[in-house]
Amino acid sequence: MYSVIGIEFSNSNRIYFFDPNGIEVSKNDKIIVETERGLQLGIVRKEKKEVSGEKIVLPLKPIIRKANKEDISKYEKNQKIEKEAIEKATNIANELGLDMRFISANLTLEKTQLTLNFIADERVDFRELAKKLANIYKTRIELRQIGVRDKAKEIGGLGPCGMFLCCNTFLNDFNSVSINMAKNQYLSLNPTKINGICGRLLCCLKYEDETYSELKKDYPPVGTIVRKNGIEGKVISHNLFKKTYTLEKKDKTLEEVELD
Repeated sequence: MYSVIGIEFSNSNRIYFFDPNGIEVSKNDKIIVETERGLQLGIVRKEKKEVSGEKIVLPLKPIIRKANKEDISKYEKNQKIEKEAIEKATNIANELGLDMRFISANLTLEKTQLTLNFIADERVDFRELAKKLANIYKTRIELRQIGVRDKAKEIGGLGPCGMFLCCNTFLNDFNSVSINMAKNQYLSLNPTKINGICGRLLCCLKYEDETYSELKKDYPPVGTIVRKNGIEGKVISHNLFKKTYTLEKKDKTLEEVELD
């Protein structure tokens, strides 16, 4: 078991877990943590608790300290710079004839790195843009081209279920989702029903796929000819919830029979 603190960063509905490092914090406290990009300010959303190693990504990064007035002042100034950076990057990209749409910017607390996320229909040679931005902000520039699923993860929104997007709240990685999962769950293959707001297959198609596959093991496959209770016919559908399946008899009439 590991002691963890749940942290949320600006413009994100996702919780990241960090090692409390012996520092006592309360919910909504502003704290400084070490990330792969450098020092960042986060807000405590989940107080210290014990979790198993299976539920977190190890090794955990430690909390550095509670944010002081100087840290908060830097953070607020950086937010203004981030907003300005998106506008400048957009203007420079237009001057260079680059088809780029900037989604977000993130400047580390000590201004050691400025990261800008963008989407584009094709690969973009942004080396000249990066040089110009580095000359303006005097820091390391990282430009990240993200896809439509990454965009949804970055921006967030509501899914067809009415809940916040899974990718924006708790999924650490994108699941591998296939059209066969929709077929396996007897879902309509209408794209408006099985695609998320990103235009790709819904991540949640994976959640119940294993259960459906397990339940269907006891059923005769659709299309096979079976004889049950003196009735012979072709299996045309399953009802996993009623534990029945439907047979089409030779006279084209249908008969629903119970699963043993």
